[in-house]
Amino acid sequence: MFSAIDLIVIGRMKKNSVFLPPFEEYKKRLKTKLSVIELEGHSQKKELEKIVTKIDNNAALLVLDEKGKSYPSITLAQTLDGFEQTKLQIIIGGADGLNNDIRKKADIIMCFGQQTWPHMMVRVMMMEQLYRAQQILSNHPYHRE
Repeated sequence: MFSAIDLIVIGRMKKNSVFLPPFEEYKKRLKTKLSVIELEGHSQKKELEKIVTKIDNNAALLVLDEKGKSYPSITLAQTLDGFEQTKLQIIIGGADGLNNDIRKKADIIMCFGQQTWPHMMVRVMMMEQLYRAQQILSNHPYHRE
């Protein structure tokens, strides 16, 4: 898999958030170095301007977006494994979503179904899927436990 992952997100996870412990647990389990880049945003335009400055054109780019495709875990793992880049960047936009300029830069546009999820929960869900992909690719039984 990738040697580094940047998780680019709008908003900050509070120290007392119920989502922080599971997020930190999956972060600890990942063999890949993970950087969390938290950006402040008060309007979609400002959020998008900040996100664009963080995109590395040499990295594979996965964007979480309501217009994205839902991937089975095995397919996601195989897709991520197929990239030659050594770095993966994942963007989780703000409440108003992302625009087409960012979607056009994406190698993968993904969603976690049609439901609306709390922003911090999506971070945990993404971390779990990254960990699951890691385990699938190493033939670990976690995926079937």
